[in-house]
Amino acid sequence: MFKTLQRLVRNFTRLSRELEESKMLTARLLAQEHQKNAAEILKDLKKAEFRVFSQWNDDGIIQFLVQYLDIKLHTFVEFGVEDYKEANTRYLLQNNNWTGLVLDGSAKNVQKIREDRIYWQHELTAREAFVTAENINELLSASGMTGEIGLLHIDIDGNDYWVWKAIQVADPVLVIMEYNSVFGPENAWTVPYDPSFYRTDYHHSNLCYGASLTALCDLANEKGYAFVGSNSHGNNAYFVRKDKLRDLRVLQPSEGFVVSKFREGRDRAGKLTYWSGEERLEAIRGCRVWDTRLNKEVII
Repeated sequence: MFKTLQRLVRNFTRLSRELEESKMLTARLLAQEHQKNAAEILKDLKKAEFRVFSQWNDDGIIQFLVQYLDIKLHTFVEFGVEDYKEANTRYLLQNNNWTGLVLDGSAKNVQKIREDRIYWQHELTAREAFVTAENINELLSASGMTGEIGLLHIDIDGNDYWVWKAIQVADPVLVIMEYNSVFGPENAWTVPYDPSFYRTDYHHSNLCYGASLTALCDLANEKGYAFVGSNSHGNNAYFVRKDKLRDLRVLQPSEGFVVSKFREGRDRAGKLTYWSGEERLEAIRGCRVWDTRLNKEVII
């Protein structure tokens, strides 16, 4: 019985690796085609999408951009990665052999990453950290991620805007920021800063978190970045440092905004409500947000 179980585990592991290798090979072929069709993709980054490890088809966009842009230092930082099974930089790590730092607030998640075979196969550092505006520069400095780096991805479902605003020690070429499309394409909103922010505690719906696309675009411009597009699922926005843009189109928030359709809202009992569209904004009426243009707290 035990030997049978061992054999099943080995077969499952082998099949999983073969499936992963097949997906990676297909992705490489797609990436080659994307470079041939660069003129069309430059008009709309969503045309480059494909998925290997990313949750929302961002692997293809990232591959296109890192091949198109003049990125000399192949380093990345991503935080809010959970166990790193679904992450926007994992394909970059395995396919392109970049060097990376990943951060997550769960010791259990970090331990899983360190036990994954990619941890010895690649130059990856995983650290347990609850990222705040106060500690982000120290975390980056302690891991050697200072000066110019290739890519920064922030997805922490809360203080994303404030953490990016606080970063001073790193100067990434490409920045990927999660945005909350529930806030709409015009409002310059983010949640008020709280170093211990947790979206479910802030509002039971789980829908009042992060920042609007407009707020992030304003911040990007202040930091020397241009907005170049979003993914088709309406949750990740792409910013490129202005000195590296080449022929990428610079977009206004209204041009690149994509409304999300995933229905993650919850009622007070914690059950999914499947709200969509404007129902989601109605669900957070009365929530406090920070208007980054008015520089004050407002009520939705």
